[in-house]
Amino acid sequence: MSEQQKQNSLDQSSLDTTGNRRWFLRSSLSLAVAASVLGTTAASWSAGARAQTTQAKEFRVGWQKGSNLAILRARGNLDARLKAAGVETRWIEFTAGPQMLEGLNVGSIDFAAVGETPPVFAQAARADLVYVGHEPPAPKAEKILVPQNSPIRSAKDLKGKRIALNRGSNVHYLLVRLLEDEGLQYSDVRVVFLPPAEARAAFENGSIDAWVIWDPFAAAAVDQTKARILVDGTGVVHNYNFYLSTRPFATRHPEVVQWALEELKSTDAWVLKNFDQAARILAPQIALSEAVTETALRNYAYGVQWPLSAEVIANQQAIADTFADLKLIPRRLDVASVIWKP
Repeated sequence: MSEQQKQNSLDQSSLDTTGNRRWFLRSSLSLAVAASVLGTTAASWSAGARAQTTQAKEFRVGWQKGSNLAILRARGNLDARLKAAGVETRWIEFTAGPQMLEGLNVGSIDFAAVGETPPVFAQAARADLVYVGHEPPAPKAEKILVPQNSPIRSAKDLKGKRIALNRGSNVHYLLVRLLEDEGLQYSDVRVVFLPPAEARAAFENGSIDAWVIWDPFAAAAVDQTKARILVDGTGVVHNYNFYLSTRPFATRHPEVVQWALEELKSTDAWVLKNFDQAARILAPQIALSEAVTETALRNYAYGVQWPLSAEVIANQQAIADTFADLKLIPRRLDVASVIWKP
C-alpha cells in the first residue's frame, strides 16, 4: 500500500461516526516501521552510532490545525535543522489525537502530539509506541459546552443527557472524572462518539445536549455559537499534552527525537513571548479571529519536558486503570513500560 493510500484510508476512517467504531483498537497491528533519520556530523558520536543513523532520509510528523506542532511547522525551524543533515521532514495532518495515533500505529508517521487519553487506547491496542516528552498541565484547555439557553446548569444535570466527544481523546477522561466527582456513573449519560467537526454540527442542530471538547474547537464554539462553558478541567484533570514516537524509531534514531523536542522547546519559548504572532499563524487554519485564537493559545501551557517524571507517569497510569475498570479498554496496562529513556 502506498503512503497516499494509507493516508486516504485514515481520512476515510475519520468520517465513520457510528458508536461502535474503534479508531485504533484493532487486533492486527501493521508495524510498518520506516527507517527515517539522518547521519550526523557530531564529532562526539562513535562511528558505530553514525553507521546506525545514516540510513534514514525522512522524518514524518503528525499534526493538527491549531496546535503547537502547527506553529513548529509554520516557523520551519525543525525542517531547517533536519534539512541541513539531509533529512526531509514530512508533515501529515490529522483531525484529532486518536486518528493520529492510529497513523503512528500503522507506521505512516514517526512522531505525534496528543492529549492524555489517546496513548492509553493505543497501548491497549498493543501499539509499539513510547512517550518521549510532554507539556505542562493545561486543564483550562478542555471544556464541557452546552447551548446558551440550555437548562443544564451543573454537571449533575448531565444525568440522562446526550453528550458528544471524540472517542479516546483527552476529553474522554474529563467526562469520566467529572461524573465521578458528582457521584454519577459513566452509564448515567448517553455518550455519542463524534469527531470535532461532526460534533459541532450536532451541537448546533440540537441533536446532543452537551459537547466535551478542547481548544481551539471550544473557543470557536463559544465565539461563533455563543455556547456556554459548563465547566473546564480545572481541579478535575491535568490535561497533559504528550509527544510520542514508535519504539523502533526512537530506539534507532534517538537523536532525531531529541532534536524534535529541542525545536519544540524553542517554539514554546517563542509562543510565550509572542502570543499575538502565534495567533496570526493559527487563526487562518481554524477559521477564528486572531483575538479568539490567542485566547485559546493562552489556555495551554508551554515548556516541553523529557523524559517523563514519576508524577506524570502515575497520572497516566491512573487514567489507564480507570478506563480498564470501566471496560473502555480490554486489558490493564503498565504505562512505565512504554516510557522512552534517552
